[in-house]
Amino acid sequence: MPILAKLAEQLDRVVELFGRLAAWIGVGLVLLVAGNVLVRYFLHTGAIWLQELEWHLVAPIALFGMSYALLNGEAIRVDGLYQRFPPKLRATIDIVSSILMVIVALIVVKLSIPFVLQSYNMGEGSPNPDGLTHRFLLKALIPLGFAVLACQAMAETLKAALRFFPSSR
Repeated sequence: MPILAKLAEQLDRVVELFGRLAAWIGVGLVLLVAGNVLVRYFLHTGAIWLQELEWHLVAPIALFGMSYALLNGEAIRVDGLYQRFPPKLRATIDIVSSILMVIVALIVVKLSIPFVLQSYNMGEGSPNPDGLTHRFLLKALIPLGFAVLACQAMAETLKAALRFFPSSR
C-alpha cells in the first residue's frame, strides 16, 4: 500500500497549491476592495469592472478553498460524536463520506461543463456597461474547483483506507 500513500500525498500537494493560490487571491481581493473604497470616497469615481472583479475573485477563493479546508481537516462534521468512535469506525465513516464526496464532485463537474460551454459559445459577458467580458472564464472555475475537490476527497479516501488497514502500509 505504499503506492496508495504516495498517491494520496501527491493529491494533497496539488490541493495545497490550489489552496495557496486561493490565499493569494484573497490578498488581492482585500487590496482591490480597499482600493475601490479609497477611489470612490476620495476621488468620487469608480469602475463597474473593478466592482465586478471583486465578486469574480470570491469564486476561486470559495471553490479552491473548500478542497484546502478538507485537506487540513477543517471540514464540517460532528466532532463531539466522531472523536468518541473507535478508529476503525472513524476510518469507515471517512471512507464512505469521502467516496460520496468524490461522486457528488464529479457529478457537479459533469453538469457544469455544458454550462461553461454555453457561456463560451454565446460570448457571455457582463450585462453592465463597462463590465467584464469572458464570463465563461469565471464559470470554468466551477468544474475546476469541483475536480480539485474530487482529488482531495480521493486522497482522503486513500488515507482513511490506510488507517483502516494499518498493517498494509
